[in-house]
Amino acid sequence: MTDDARRRVAFLGSGAFGVPTLEALGRGFEVPLVISQPDRPAGRGRLETPTPVSARILEDVDGGAFAGTELVRTENANGAAVVERLADHRVDAMVVIAFGQKLGAALLDGRFAINLHASLLPRWRGAAPINRSMMAGDAETGVSVISLASRMDAGEVHATRSTAIDPRETAGELHDRLAVLGVDAVMEVLDRFAAGVVESIVQDEAAVTAAAKLSKAEATVDFDRSADRVRGRIHGLVPWPGCQVEAVEPNGTTHRLRIHRVEALADTVDGGAGTLFEDGTVACRTGGVRLLEVQIPGGRAMDWADLRRGRPFPEGTRLQALGGDGDR
Repeated sequence: MTDDARRRVAFLGSGAFGVPTLEALGRGFEVPLVISQPDRPAGRGRLETPTPVSARILEDVDGGAFAGTELVRTENANGAAVVERLADHRVDAMVVIAFGQKLGAALLDGRFAINLHASLLPRWRGAAPINRSMMAGDAETGVSVISLASRMDAGEVHATRSTAIDPRETAGELHDRLAVLGVDAVMEVLDRFAAGVVESIVQDEAAVTAAAKLSKAEATVDFDRSADRVRGRIHGLVPWPGCQVEAVEPNGTTHRLRIHRVEALADTVDGGAGTLFEDGTVACRTGGVRLLEVQIPGGRAMDWADLRRGRPFPEGTRLQALGGDGDR
C-alpha cells in the first residue's frame, strides 16, 4: 500500500465535537466519504435538520475542501450498501467521532479505525465524559485517540492530550475546547499510520470509571456539599440538561431559578447550606458559591446583579435541590 493510499480517510460522525477534526482532515488528507446520521426534526418548527457534520459537508457542494466528498446519511452504517461504498472509495482508514452508532466487524475489517474520545481514558468511559469529569470535581481532563473495540471506549490508546478544567467554564465550553484539542492528536495518529508506524497502549481496566448518559432528573444541585463540588456539578450540567433549584422564601413562597454559572468561594459562609444572600452568595456545606449568571422561567439568562434589581429575594431565602440531585 502506498503512502498516498494511506492518506484516504473516511469520516464517520454526527455531533459538533467532530467538526474541527473533519476540517483538519479536509486540509491534510483526502476524504472521499463521510457517513453521518440521518436528518432529524429540530427547533420549534421541527424542521428536518442535518447533523453538524452533514451540514459542514453540504456547505461545500458548490466548491471547497469537501466538494468531491460523498455524504451518506444512514440509520445503519453497518449495512451492505455502506460497506460497499467504503470499498468503492478504497478507504483504508476511518476516523469516528461522536457518531452515535456501534460499528460492526464487516465495516471495520481490514481498515485502520480510530475514535476521538473526550476524556483521558480509562477514566470516564461512556456517553457523558465531559459532564461527569466536571461533576466529579476533576481538575484535569483531555482527549484520547483509541482504536475501536467491541466494548465501548475500551480500545487501545494511540495518543492523548490533557488540559486543566477552568473553574469558570461550563461543560458546553469545555466540549468546544476539547474538540479543538483533539485535532492534533488525531492528525498525529493518522500521520503515523500513513508512515506505517502505529503505536498504542492497552488501557488499565482497574482504573476504569463510567460516564453514564445524563438525564433530566439530574438537572439540579444540593448545596449540602463543598463549594467546589457544587460549582463542578452546576457547570457540568450546562447547557444540557441545565441546573434548576427551588428558591424558598421565609413566608413559604417558592420560585424556580436556573443557574448557568457560579464562582466557588473558599471562605466560610454562615447560615446553613442553601442560604442565599443579597450579593448572590449561597452557603454550601463548606465554603460557598456566588451566583454569576442565572435565569428565571420565561426570562433570559442574565447576571445576578441584573436579576436582583428586578426580582428581589427576601433575606432568609434558601435554595434547594428539586427532589435531590442523586450525586452525594
